[in-house]
Amino acid sequence: MSADSRTEDYPHEIDEQLKCFDSSVSSVKTMLEKLMSMPRNDLLQKLDPLDQAKLDLMSAYTLNSLFWMYLVTQGVNPREHGIKQELERIRTYMNKVKEITDRKKAARLDKGAAARFVRNALYNADEKDSRKKAASKNAADRKSDTPQSKRPKQS
Repeated sequence: MSADSRTEDYPHEIDEQLKCFDSSVSSVKTMLEKLMSMPRNDLLQKLDPLDQAKLDLMSAYTLNSLFWMYLVTQGVNPREHGIKQELERIRTYMNKVKEITDRKKAARLDKGAAARFVRNALYNADEKDSRKKAASKNAADRKSDTPQSKRPKQS
């Protein structure tokens, strides 16, 4: 009987939307319980400063978003409330953290590898032949500089 009275309290057109909302609230509750189960200091000690900032921003954004939803349920227009500015402020900081993360992930230039790549891309066959000749000439000069032992001729 209680199920019948609950379905009569609201229009049936929004039944599916309410089920989705209920499951979303349940998943948020589960995530918050996991987050709150561990002491915050222990959690922050395991993270590097960038991840700490991400966690703080995520927490602040989540709480402010929940407050936004609360204001909507109370009939208050959140766009005219101070919560809108707070969410925008948090979003700007989230963008700054994202820029820092992107800069860390950006490719670094290996000057030696770039020089080898350009040198090999601009390959010239004549230049390579002249290098080979110079290398063989240097090797021959080194051989002639070393004294050779004289062996008697065998007859």
